[in-house]
Amino acid sequence: MREGQPLPLPAAAAEELLAGALTFVSADILALQEVDRLQERSGQADQSAVAARGWDAMDWRYASALHGRAVLGRGWVLDSAEPGLRVYGPGDTAAPYGIPSHGIALLTRLPVRTWHARRLAPAPVRLPLRVAGRSGLTLVPDQPRAALAAVVESERGPFTVVAVHLSFVPGWNVGQLAAIRRWVADLPAPHVVLGDFNMMGPLPRMVLAGATRVDRSTRRGRRESGGWRDLARTPTYPSHRPTVQFDHVLAAGVSEDAVREFSTPPMPISDHRPLVVELAW
Repeated sequence: MREGQPLPLPAAAAEELLAGALTFVSADILALQEVDRLQERSGQADQSAVAARGWDAMDWRYASALHGRAVLGRGWVLDSAEPGLRVYGPGDTAAPYGIPSHGIALLTRLPVRTWHARRLAPAPVRLPLRVAGRSGLTLVPDQPRAALAAVVESERGPFTVVAVHLSFVPGWNVGQLAAIRRWVADLPAPHVVLGDFNMMGPLPRMVLAGATRVDRSTRRGRRESGGWRDLARTPTYPSHRPTVQFDHVLAAGVSEDAVREFSTPPMPISDHRPLVVELAW
């Protein structure tokens, strides 16, 4: 670390740290946020591919929210020649001359029928936030986001899982979540949405439930059965001593007793605890 910012890591060390951390996560589906691809600060590793190998994923996709470089003291310097949203998978080898990017990933140990991705525009305002290495508050611009969905095959049939990392701007993230609900309305149910919502308490469930009612009134979302449920209510941030919950797993079309257990195990990486939920439906 230098002035509160991460220093570049050698590629081998960065990959070993990430792959080793994921061995502690026992799950069939894994959503990752703030994932780097070919960034200097993370050893120019393709973190999604590293995670997939270390976690022994059957299939995976990475969706870039932006293409550009993370520059110390300047934040994101975007590459104007490259579109923000691009989806990478097992067939895309991370070459050292590739364009650096940042986004989210979805990994699965179950077979996938189809993949879907959507770009989420950034909020048009800056928000005063505390930034590591700086005193007081700093006006921070929002950044583009992405949502990544997979229609997964299971023993009981297909279901849809959606990985998200929403804006930190209040209100704007509500609109993003409602848009995601409408986006996946016609994909096979049950639906599971998981990731960093940058929202606390029951708000994510209320947004999804409200979007569902609107869709039904306009004859959308006919395939969904059952209401939205918050599958785990427990603090996830900050990782060293969690006091608030930004990370959620919500589902529609599952029974009330579908959750067998949930946990937030400590990890050697990330400022958030992972939220692990075991489901049976």
